Amino acid sequence: MVTDQSASLDKQANEAPDVEAFVVAMSDHDLTYNYPEEVKLTIRQEHQRDYLKAVKFINLSDADVCILEHEFGIFGGQNGMYILPLLHRLEIPLIVTLHTLLEKPSYNEKAVLEQICKMAHKIVVMSHKAIEFLRTIYEVDVSKVVLIAHGVPEIHFDQEQSKKRLKVENKKFLLTFGIISRNKGIETVIKALPKVIEKHPEVIYMVLGKTHPNVLHHSGEEYRNYLHLLVKTLNLEDHVLFLNEFIPQNELFKYLSASDIYITPYLNEAQITSGTLSYAVGVGSAVISTPYWHATELLDEGRGRLFDFNDSGQLSNILMELLDDPAAMKSIRKKAHDYGKTITWSKSGEKYVSLAREVCAANPQVISRAETLIDPLLLPQFSLDHIKRLTDDTGIIQHAKFGIPNLKEGYCLDDNARALLMVLMDYQQTKDKQALNLAPIYLSYIHYMQNEDGTFRNFLSFSRQFLDEVGSEDSFGRTIWALGYLLGNAPNDAYYQTGKLVFFDAAPNFEKIQSIRGIANTMLGISYYLKANPNDESMVERLRNLAGKLLKHYEDNSSKDWHWFEPLLAYDNGILPLALLHAAQILNEERITHVALESMDFLTALTLKDGYLSIIGNENWYEKDGERSMFAQQPIDALAMILMYQQAFHLTRDKAFLSRLFSCFMWFLGENDLRMSLFDFETKGCCDGFERSGINRNQGAESSLAYLISYLIVLQAFEEFEEVEEKSLVHLSA
Repeated sequence: MVTDQSASLDKQANEAPDVEAFVVAMSDHDLTYNYPEEVKLTIRQEHQRDYLKAVKFINLSDADVCILEHEFGIFGGQNGMYILPLLHRLEIPLIVTLHTLLEKPSYNEKAVLEQICKMAHKIVVMSHKAIEFLRTIYEVDVSKVVLIAHGVPEIHFDQEQSKKRLKVENKKFLLTFGIISRNKGIETVIKALPKVIEKHPEVIYMVLGKTHPNVLHHSGEEYRNYLHLLVKTLNLEDHVLFLNEFIPQNELFKYLSASDIYITPYLNEAQITSGTLSYAVGVGSAVISTPYWHATELLDEGRGRLFDFNDSGQLSNILMELLDDPAAMKSIRKKAHDYGKTITWSKSGEKYVSLAREVCAANPQVISRAETLIDPLLLPQFSLDHIKRLTDDTGIIQHAKFGIPNLKEGYCLDDNARALLMVLMDYQQTKDKQALNLAPIYLSYIHYMQNEDGTFRNFLSFSRQFLDEVGSEDSFGRTIWALGYLLGNAPNDAYYQTGKLVFFDAAPNFEKIQSIRGIANTMLGISYYLKANPNDESMVERLRNLAGKLLKHYEDNSSKDWHWFEPLLAYDNGILPLALLHAAQILNEERITHVALESMDFLTALTLKDGYLSIIGNENWYEKDGERSMFAQQPIDALAMILMYQQAFHLTRDKAFLSRLFSCFMWFLGENDLRMSLFDFETKGCCDGFERSGINRNQGAESSLAYLISYLIVLQAFEEFEEVEEKSLVHLSA
């Protein structure tokens, strides 16, 4: 429809020189399409940065009004939320066309659409039912709403010529076309045919269209195969044809005009708009349909016939009635064709142009919210290139010489755990198949390195020789962190079951850990597990006991001017307050919350006092009453700070923490003591830190994974900031 609408607006432009249109198109699952020239920009569905680039492009164009074509499922983020930051930053009036409306939306589906409607100056729908839904379900001011029927092209085909071309001139040609999926109910038609063919053996039924891409992605051709088997079972091979192709529009209308009867046998009423039905009416087909919402309106006044959902017997009877009575069929065709003349795209285009002129003439106030604490457009393109370079079928190589894997150093558990965490986060946010394909490599490494007592070895040579008996407590904790995250965010059951096995085999060792960073990392894993399994009381107690150990370290080492867990600040410092912030969210204990925030504030005062992140250098750790070192700053410290501020925001909802989070991320891109970027734009890796001599150009797994996890946290934080702003707007409007 968008292509036709754009074409209709272009036609208006030829007749009115002040009218011009261009398209910003959506691309799903990172697929690429051969778009026509009117598409000036594309937005990848799950890439937040693309939406912000698009709104800048729109604002800088000469456009006077923006028309948003809304359909559930086409915009990224939770329930399409990624479109909201774009709309909030529009500097021109907004018209929204709603292609579908849900009668029973989820809380978030309803909230997102209500926000879109509040920002819209006019809302276009295509049926009276849609207006009713907007008023009663979505609480929209109906004075904004305009009814413009789904348009159809201006079609001029001769049925006899079309039948000859398709070699069905001696047949009664029945047709269903469109994207194929189970909810289309095609089996209802197939089951209706045997009775019809007994009386009318000249009947041919064609199913024209490809399987829906999302169906192919998840289920393959299971539905189409079922239909083929049904045809064979009913001995209908000579009467049912499947054309599994995408047909250009001009060819499509030849099939439509050749059809004697067009059938839409959808399985439920919840369809506000059907483009296929509109096209069939526009070409003047005799249409038979189930009584979904759009069909009930469009086929009123004798423009078609309705049959009940899943009722193949009733469909058989209606088919035979029309095939037995050519005059009745001709009457339906004429009424449909006459109505089709009133809803052509040219007439629809005139209505849209008229509506746009009306909106612009009213000079509506446009409130653009350009301010943000986090700007994803400052980020380089997210890329797994360097991670894939470091990864083989065993796991991720731990070190690199510049951007080249250093095979001599082999593998380590820490980095494979971090890698598992990163790809799970990536897949959760972007549905990137590359990330999903890497996950089992890292998970299998973790499984391979586990000892019988649940502990883990850490190091493995490139020749797959074990290099230790038991790894460090840090590596144990980081592994539990990754596994806990997996159990709370598993992309499929196979990964979940494997992760669960390894996690619970390791669980008896949780309370044996003595090192505070091992404790903290383990607490993170338990916390992620408990967020998905809050009723596991034994694991809650393990978390409480480990938190108690951290609190004891704090009590033993903190003083009036030293709010910390040790008599020095060493490496990965933010992980300690981070663990308590997670525990505070689950255990809801005031002492844990107090220490978490107090120690975080102490670390903040030391590392963010000049407006940018200055990490405690590892060259000489910062001892109490001593001097801190600037050099040997490492990416894992920046990551810990970023995670710490994100969790502080989750706990307090204070947006200032999101600002600090973004400042810490910018450490990677040059907002640091050396004012040099650690991200390598050529290799897509991250340098290992900086020394007195400058940037350490080696790009090992630890550093690059710290950068990528931090990047994904920034995207999450941006979305969370937008959610807070949405709720603020809802509160103000209330």
